[in-house]
Amino acid sequence: MGTFDGVHLGHRRIIDRLKEIARQIQGETIVITFEPHPRLVLAQYGTPVKLINSTYRKYQLLSDLGIDHLIILPFSVEFSMTPWEVFIREYIINQIHTSYLVVGYDHRFGHDRQGDRSKLQAFAHELGLNIEEVPPLFIEGQVVSSTRIRNALHAGNIRLANLLLGYEYSISGKVIRGNRLGHRLGFPTANILADDSLALIAANGVYVSRVEYKGKIYGGMSNIGIRPTIAHHSFAIEVHIFDFNEEIYDEMINISFIDRLRDEIRFDSLDQLKDQLQEDRILARKILQEVGYGVDL
Repeated sequence: MGTFDGVHLGHRRIIDRLKEIARQIQGETIVITFEPHPRLVLAQYGTPVKLINSTYRKYQLLSDLGIDHLIILPFSVEFSMTPWEVFIREYIINQIHTSYLVVGYDHRFGHDRQGDRSKLQAFAHELGLNIEEVPPLFIEGQVVSSTRIRNALHAGNIRLANLLLGYEYSISGKVIRGNRLGHRLGFPTANILADDSLALIAANGVYVSRVEYKGKIYGGMSNIGIRPTIAHHSFAIEVHIFDFNEEIYDEMINISFIDRLRDEIRFDSLDQLKDQLQEDRILARKILQEVGYGVDL
């Protein structure tokens, strides 16, 4: 049970162990999560968190891991007042009839996050419950966590974020109309409106990307930011799709981010911007060929 934002490699280690135990005892795997994210509900957590995955994407990733059941508990201020012992008895034992509970090393739950593995362990014999704690997963000397992934994305460190996630960070959304400057420069772009207002958007900059549209994968390069060279600039998420010339306004696309090429730069002229974009495209194609992401270049 947890929020599972990112469904990252640390989460996957826990779910892999859950599935292993289920096979051993011929049981069924259950993952419990909460909606909305507790940090969107409880003021004591400070600024509401931006989410690595949309709700739909999180459920999709959990489903792809092959669990038998996903239980989504509505999270509210009232629900947050539930003492941890009551939560375990009412939900985990009486309703789900749990025999094994697999938890992460830092899992806390119940009112004021007072429930933890040591309290569960002391309570386990009375409940007939087996408790197993999965140790932290370290990559590059630090623990894999949703917070670490968010920090990497805020810094534009896409390679690290993807390494910790175990898949590519992505943004989905509807293609909307822009100012068509890219067409005039010979680099037409699809501007997208992210499909989740709570989505964590990576740092401003130019990125190597893959674009999924109607089941096909294309190479591309994306820009996140304010496009400082143009007049009346405003924030946008846009992607130039390689070898693609269809009109796709109002269509849904998914942009996966592979690597970061550079910061946004303000150029003195549109000609300078165009020259830089040509260099960006050459490098982006080269990176896509090197990583071999199934894009025909």
